[in-house]
Amino acid sequence: MRLWMRWKPIRVRLMLLLAVVGPGIITANVDNDAGGITTYSVAGASFGNTLLWMLPLVAVALIIVQEMSARLGVATGKGLADLIRESMGVRATAVIIGIVVVANLANTVSEFAGVAASMEIFGVSKYIAVPLAGIAVWLLIVKANYKVVERVFLIASAIYLAYIASGFMAQPDWGTVAKDFVTPRFPLQLGYVTIFVTAIGTTIAPWMQFYQQASIVDKGIKPSDYAYERIDVVVGSVFAVVVAGFIIIACSSTIHAAGKEIQSAKDAALALEPLAGKYASVLFALGLLNASVFSAAILPLSTAYVVCEAFGWESGVDRSFSQAPIFFGTYTALIVLGAGIILLPIPSLVQAMMASQTLNGVVLPIILIVMLRLINDRRLMGDFVNGRILNIISWFVVIVLIVLTILLIVLGGLEALRNWSPGVFPA
Repeated sequence: MRLWMRWKPIRVRLMLLLAVVGPGIITANVDNDAGGITTYSVAGASFGNTLLWMLPLVAVALIIVQEMSARLGVATGKGLADLIRESMGVRATAVIIGIVVVANLANTVSEFAGVAASMEIFGVSKYIAVPLAGIAVWLLIVKANYKVVERVFLIASAIYLAYIASGFMAQPDWGTVAKDFVTPRFPLQLGYVTIFVTAIGTTIAPWMQFYQQASIVDKGIKPSDYAYERIDVVVGSVFAVVVAGFIIIACSSTIHAAGKEIQSAKDAALALEPLAGKYASVLFALGLLNASVFSAAILPLSTAYVVCEAFGWESGVDRSFSQAPIFFGTYTALIVLGAGIILLPIPSLVQAMMASQTLNGVVLPIILIVMLRLINDRRLMGDFVNGRILNIISWFVVIVLIVLTILLIVLGGLEALRNWSPGVFPA
């Protein structure tokens, strides 16, 4: 009897954790989307393991940002866009939300580009794959309830293990990987700075804070559950960054080592077959397909939450189309636009995919500054306000992102001038 009593609290805590888990893991892993996988693939193929050193720092930054987002949702019971409207007014909200919606549309397009690219590897035309994927994710969100949607998303998160398997199948030199992991490098080259900022933008994207907070509110997580939600956030963030690291390692130890060049995750999957074997290539391609479909559902959903919260309209996966017409209408419109653009007879959208991730890096500081303003409002947060140390770290992250963005713009301008007048501005 005493033994059962001693174990009961642990069992109860585990059950509570399993009941709360979801928003943090799903949000962090969705951001390893088609654009993200392309970013990490190009980073590994072009620069080897030289970006590995930044991943622990990115993991810490991701945990801090997502934890603040979770705390805002748990403490207030409101979404981020809702809090921005109440704190800053409708005009400022409209500007911020407008920027986020544009970035999310670009990201949604990149997800359907990922669907098309991954299915082309298996010989399926984009004119078949993209509409089917669009219909599937639309039916999932519109017809299923929150519990079903969350379970499907958690299963999709587990499929990211395919990238870890691909990394091991690439048979990297683990001694070299370990050395690169602890050796910081930052050459002042446009390509490296661009991929650096883009990697941050794809790992800590602005939509994540809106979606995670809305998901926490939709699930009904209470302040008493905060400790369990924090575990959810940390586990999800660490797993997402580990997956990113293995994508870089896989492409570095094969494609970069062979001196080949790629422009997309599709190129990476195809290049892996002769270098690391058919199974590594198939796993990489399946990972890309999973990530693309997964994110094609989440990005429009995040946008629907943002728009409805910002203007006080009804929202939530558990509601019906008639109860929340603008919520589901916005979701539907993003699906149609994202899939429709990919079906147009236009050239490859790889550059658009990369640009959407870079745009995330540029927009992110704006969202973080707003979040820091909200989370330090004691009237709003009570005992859940930021502490001094967390504020110092958070502001440091924001300043670093702003500096990197300015550096990217300056180097981009110089590169454009060199192309325009190479004699005046030599490389």
